Amino acid sequence: MHNKPDNILENSKYLPGTGASAFFHIEATENDTLFRIRRFNENGKLDCDQIFRLLTPGFEIYSDFEITYVSHCAKCTVLQKNKKFIFVSLASVS
Repeated sequence: MHNKPDNILENSKYLPGTGASAFFHIEATENDTLFRIRRFNENGKLDCDQIFRLLTPGFEIYSDFEITYVSHCAKCTVLQKNKKFIFVSLASVS
């Protein structure tokens, strides 16, 4: 795994890539289908900070999960307990 820059938030998940590795931080909101997701490049620069809608019910924010592909500033894919969860940015929907 890449060394985490100091400004990367605790509990961020690292997604290695070919030339485009990134850290993702998922945060709950007051709405159980909306999550704040921040994406940082491997140098710690913030790429995006947006609200995402969970399309697949059942994601547990406090249980272990991993970020997988396809994940970027418009869509984020998460694996948890052998299930795939899809999040889409509200900015990309409007």
